[in-house]
Amino acid sequence: QVQLVESGGGLVQAGDSLRLSCAASGRTFSSYAMVWFRQAPGKSRELAATISWNGGSTNYADFVRGRFTISRDNARNTVYLQMTSLKPDDTAVYYCAARAPTRVSYDYWGQGTQVAVSS
Repeated sequence: QVQLVESGGGLVQAGDSLRLSCAASGRTFSSYAMVWFRQAPGKSRELAATISWNGGSTNYADFVRGRFTISRDNARNTVYLQMTSLKPDDTAVYYCAARAPTRVSYDYWGQGTQVAVSS
């Protein structure tokens, strides 16, 4: 079982940066692939970035590539999303999620952290 708690969201201006954190509980965190999703008001949830269990592989959606960086610190049981050059379109609730090695789906989710970007 893994519990996830996001933090770091807030209200910023276009062009600013934010770093989101996702703190995980549980001994098996280091074996889980992690992902950041986001959901804007009235829109479907969309995947922003993924990272493998050891951080050796990362992937990004086109709309964040070059601006966002996902990373993890397994010693601290934490995953990060460094967001730069923020745009109003990045306004959304950001969720982290975890996928166990034997699973296809992301079974563990945090409660989300709100990011609002003003123009």
